[in-house]
Amino acid sequence: MIPVCEPTLQGNEKKYVDKCVETNWISSSGTFIEEFEKRFSKFCGVKYGVSCSNGTVALHLALASIGIGKGDEVIVPTFSIIAVSNAVLYTGAIPVFVDSEMKTWNMNPDMIEEKITEKTKAIISMHTYGCPVDMDRIRKIADKHNLKIVEDAAEAHGATYKDRMAGSLGDVACFSFYANKIITTGEGGMVVTNDEKIADKARLLRNHAFTKPRFVHYEVGFNYRMTNIQAAIGVAQMERAGELLKGRRSNAPRYENELKGVDGITLPPECPYGTNVYWMYGILIDKDKFGMGKDEVMKELEQQGIETRSFFFPMHLQPVYKKNQAINCGGEYPVSEKLYAQGLYLPSSSHLTNEQIKKIGIALKSLKK
Repeated sequence: MIPVCEPTLQGNEKKYVDKCVETNWISSSGTFIEEFEKRFSKFCGVKYGVSCSNGTVALHLALASIGIGKGDEVIVPTFSIIAVSNAVLYTGAIPVFVDSEMKTWNMNPDMIEEKITEKTKAIISMHTYGCPVDMDRIRKIADKHNLKIVEDAAEAHGATYKDRMAGSLGDVACFSFYANKIITTGEGGMVVTNDEKIADKARLLRNHAFTKPRFVHYEVGFNYRMTNIQAAIGVAQMERAGELLKGRRSNAPRYENELKGVDGITLPPECPYGTNVYWMYGILIDKDKFGMGKDEVMKELEQQGIETRSFFFPMHLQPVYKKNQAINCGGEYPVSEKLYAQGLYLPSSSHLTNEQIKKIGIALKSLKK
């Protein structure tokens, strides 16, 4: 089986984890945590990095740190993983859905203003599958309406927008280091920002809002700490970040060489204003032109030892949200629904071989009718 994605652990990961065990620094203190925060924030081109236990809580921390709370609304893409909207709900605020645009698969900036109300406090812009959002368009809207921008860069380690790194484009940004991410710690996340107040608030809240004296608390905080073991893996990954990014980016031209021109297959976008890092190499399958729908293609590829994943199921269609009367799931979102209906991503590990990609291309083309 060629897995849809697996971590590339070919550096000092084991050496640094062993050091944690040997020195007994395995929990939320230790030198690797600060080192990882410094290396990753520098990688993103920002001043501050606040590590945490996963990408979802990074979103929650970011929102809480900019003051999002009950009664507020936050603009989010309907085409996303549910963690984005759930993080908004954790604060007591309400997610407001916006459709995507076909040319990037990202949230359509032209549709944001019609969803803004007096309750709107922030916009979460997500770099879908590694393709950067056109952030100038988002920033213009945010500045006009005095809104904060939370950049969801969980899928976009190393992506660029007009020569600026993903993670440096909003008021605060969030990353995930789950096992399938380009840079991984197994689980883990990071809040990055140039705003010292936001960074300080995130550090406070991730650790139960401990102050001095230690067991006196003035705010409700969370246990969102990263462990030194996770950070040790992260430091080892940062030592090879360039190689990991190169591996992911190299999947795109190799897949394109196999699949370009196949009627019924749409290849992923590359935007003129930035660099797509192809966290996952996604394609669209037009059933009428290809002769087989997405679900059939996925089943057939699995039988040939090739694992795939479906695109996101849109938030406005989620049963859990439909039964929540506070969330407006009405309206039309044709692009997001089309992306889900037709979209899947192919194996995308950073260490895929030419032989594996060729095998996948041949298998996929053999299914066309």
